[in-house]
Order: sequence, then structure tokens, then C-alpha cells
Amino acid sequence: MKRSRTHGRTGLWCAACLLAAWGLRSAPAQALRPALAPPPNADQNAPAIFSVAFHTTNGDFILQVHRDWAPRGADRFYTLVKSGYYQGNAFFRVVPHFVAQWGLSPTPARSAIWSQRRLPDDPVRQSNLRGRVSFAASGPNSRTTQVFVNLANNARLDKLGFAPFGEVTTGMATVETLAADYGDSPPGGHGPDPRRILTQGAAYLTSAFPRLDVIYTAVLQP
Repeated sequence: MKRSRTHGRTGLWCAACLLAAWGLRSAPAQALRPALAPPPNADQNAPAIFSVAFHTTNGDFILQVHRDWAPRGADRFYTLVKSGYYQGNAFFRVVPHFVAQWGLSPTPARSAIWSQRRLPDDPVRQSNLRGRVSFAASGPNSRTTQVFVNLANNARLDKLGFAPFGEVTTGMATVETLAADYGDSPPGGHGPDPRRILTQGAAYLTSAFPRLDVIYTAVLQP
């Protein structure tokens, strides 16, 4: 059974984890075409606390992850970052005062591989307050690669099972000013449609949504 949707805002749900971001906001081609590599056989155990620096077309921000908040989510995020998965991802859904979401690879084949790696749920130990980061999901035990930053205090998401695993510690202004030109995903808005992304890939996103912001790099801080 799918989690109920709140206030008509849809898209936290991983409808189809496929996105192509080539050409968006003049991002360098080398940053948007990561090498296709299979995921490891299992998620790696993350450190108790670690930080990830994001360099984007809108500026930089840092996420700090606390493994004890949501161990499975932290391990998956750590594994995705180490594999370079988030390089080239577009912020395909930015709804002011709600969420900024990413986690769809610019290479559909790469997303297809990871979409088979569904992650068991974590208990919700922290609240979805402004700046905190959680995995998106389409129902119980369905998390894969998509994550979102809360742009407001969204505590109502706690009861829906969204378990924060970290928070933005530096650069929240960068996250809050990501391009929100297209609004929510269908059917609640006119943003990128995951079904069309699935079938048309880069051509669809580049032609229809050229102003989306994109991740150049996401790297573990020493």
C-alpha cells in the first residue's frame, strides 16, 4: 500500500528512477556523463558521522550524515556517493517551502541497475525538519537512490515513514534557491514526468526543462 500523499504534493515517491541531465544550465559534459558501473554486491558500512560536499550549478552545500539516525539509509547514501552515482543528477523536483529532490542518474542504464536494489525501511528516529535529508519512497521497503532536502518543517512526513539520515550543515541558501521554474512533478505540477524520462531520456529533459540545476560532483569530505 502506497503512503498517502499530502496537500496535493506528489513526487517524493520513486515513480521511475531514471533521469538524463545532459546540457542543463551549461554544466560541463564531463560532469554529466559518469561512467556506467554496476553497484557493489552490498551497501558499504558508513562511518558513524560523515559529510558530503556537493558542487552544483547553483553553488555548493554540505550534508552531514548520522548513521545512528537511519543506518540503512546512511549506508546506501555512502555507497552511492562513493560510486559517483550522484554526479550529473538534476534537481528534478524543487517545490519552494517543501522539498528539493534528486537521485536520478543522467544515464538511464545506470538508474535501471540501481532501481533493482530496494532498501528495507529504517525506523523514523528524527523529524523531517528544515534542512534534513531523507530517501524518497513509493511504499514500504522501496527506497533506492532518490533523496530530498526538506525546505520547511515537514514533520507530517514522519508518520508516513520518511526517515531522515542527515542534514544540510553548510549552504542551505544554495539548496533553497535551486531552480524551481517547473514546480511539482505530474499530476500535481508541470515538472519532469518520470514516465517520459524513462522512454525519452536526455532528449526530453534537455528540450523541455533546460533551466534545472545539476550536481557537478558529490564527494566525501576528508
